[in-house]
Amino acid sequence: MIGISDVEAAAGLIAGHVVHTPTVPSPGLSALLGAPVTAKLELLQRTGSFKARGATAKLLSLSDAQRAAGVVAVSGGNHGIALAMTAAVLDVKATVVMPRSAPAHAVRIAEDAGASVRLTEDMDGAFALVTRLRDEGLTLVHPFDDPLVIAGQGTVGLELADDAGDLTDVIVSVGGGGLVAGVAVALRARRPGVRIWGVETEGAEAMSRALAAGGPVPVPLSSIVSTLSAPAASQLTYDHVSALVDEVLVVPDREAVRGVLDLAEHAKVWTEPAAGCLLPAARRVLERVGGGARLGLVVCGGNATTSDVLRWAADFGLR
Repeated sequence: MIGISDVEAAAGLIAGHVVHTPTVPSPGLSALLGAPVTAKLELLQRTGSFKARGATAKLLSLSDAQRAAGVVAVSGGNHGIALAMTAAVLDVKATVVMPRSAPAHAVRIAEDAGASVRLTEDMDGAFALVTRLRDEGLTLVHPFDDPLVIAGQGTVGLELADDAGDLTDVIVSVGGGGLVAGVAVALRARRPGVRIWGVETEGAEAMSRALAAGGPVPVPLSSIVSTLSAPAASQLTYDHVSALVDEVLVVPDREAVRGVLDLAEHAKVWTEPAAGCLLPAARRVLERVGGGARLGLVVCGGNATTSDVLRWAADFGLR
């Protein structure tokens, strides 16, 4: 497991390459939820999500031989965007493998940044292809199963600890678990009294299923939230979450999409369902902990188009 010194080292490494994103009180969300809310706005990261942090930490740590070989990553969207854009800045050739369910605009952004994008039928196929490409010589930049990537994502937690007021509960979205693992390392060191909650969507339950089983297990994927759809947690992320996170909650896709609409209306930020799921989770947390809660929400990304959100809202009968 990584420690706070690893996260601090990552912060020094990536400084100047990523945005120190705003951490702000949200009067609108506070009124909506009935408790003080502070939002960490990772959707304002230069790649539209926190993923730039881990990708940058990994790429800056590569040897000359690894850089020359080129890098490869598997992604449901945001990690691919981050790798493609970061590799372009650092003059590294990148290949991104995505399932066909990945958002079309994520594919387009990665290609426009200069990456070679390979599409597979599903996420299981994407992970299989990226393993083959790694074995053929490309340098793997895993979206979550890598200590350097987790340390990079953990810099979100460092900034939140430094910039937020007094918090009782921090809620973080979970895909493969790299973000929540890194944030938990930082907060356990800097804000040891804070409760840390993960949140997944139904049909993308890699970490909650792992916690129930006592270790990573393969999970069937059916969520619309491709950016949270890991086919399994890793042993590395599982170990961090099981030791450092209080609980992982699971919410329906419909409520994640409603959360996107509520964030737009009440917080004035444009997010994706991977961030929208924070709001139904926050309501559940408030039911659990009672009065006096002060929430921190890691608003992880905003890489959803208006047409995507309108389509999801129509599919779920939301206005």
